[in-house]
Amino acid sequence: MITPTQSADGSFTAYSQSYGEHYHSTKDGALQESLCKHVLPALEHVAGRGGVIRILDICFGLGFNTLATIMASRQRGMTQKLHIVSPELDEALVRSLAAFPYPEAFDPFIGVIQSIARSGFYEDEHVRVEVVFGDARAFLATCNEPFDIVYQDAFSPAANPALWSVEYFAQIARLLKPDGLLTTYSTALKTRLALYENGFRIYLNAGEGYRNATLASRQVLPYPEVDMRHKIACNPGVSPINDVSLKRQKIQYSSIHH
Repeated sequence: MITPTQSADGSFTAYSQSYGEHYHSTKDGALQESLCKHVLPALEHVAGRGGVIRILDICFGLGFNTLATIMASRQRGMTQKLHIVSPELDEALVRSLAAFPYPEAFDPFIGVIQSIARSGFYEDEHVRVEVVFGDARAFLATCNEPFDIVYQDAFSPAANPALWSVEYFAQIARLLKPDGLLTTYSTALKTRLALYENGFRIYLNAGEGYRNATLASRQVLPYPEVDMRHKIACNPGVSPINDVSLKRQKIQYSSIHH
């Protein structure tokens, strides 16, 4: 059972005992963070595109990114169908979400979350949502469908480093369309280096009412670009997370505790 925590914008988030973090920034606010750091720049990026817009939402969590995407797309009068795919390790959490106190702005979409809580799936003429229960890396390894948008919203690199490594972002780069966009709340240099090593240009997402975030694309974007060569030159001791170091740390931890 999760215990709701009120965040700065009045919306509720929750605390994960497993990862030792809240699902959203309590300082920015759960809804504000979803909209400003993920949804609004993503929908602006795909404005005017035809066909189905495919979004990879890492990880589903409380569902704010998915619900905010549906809400904002309706508000903008988007005619494209949205196909949102979201891996999520904690199936019990998703099953409990029908009782979560969502903001009033989500009231028209309560049927969406109720359906997802029951079956991990929802579809109407505007949107299709699939929650894939299990490990996100395992899902990425078998996925071959390209995405227009990736919401990189896993728990922090400190809490869940396997979803921030160079090798993880290589899988994301494989699945993201050449003109696609990745959004993330993380501004850590390690995160940006892992993206940069996979061919992404790095941009600053900054604005009123929320702390800085990151956008990444292989395209030129209308945002301030981060000078990664300068960052690397000024921080020679910083390197991105990689799977080899994570495996080594796990081996060391296991040997210490035997």
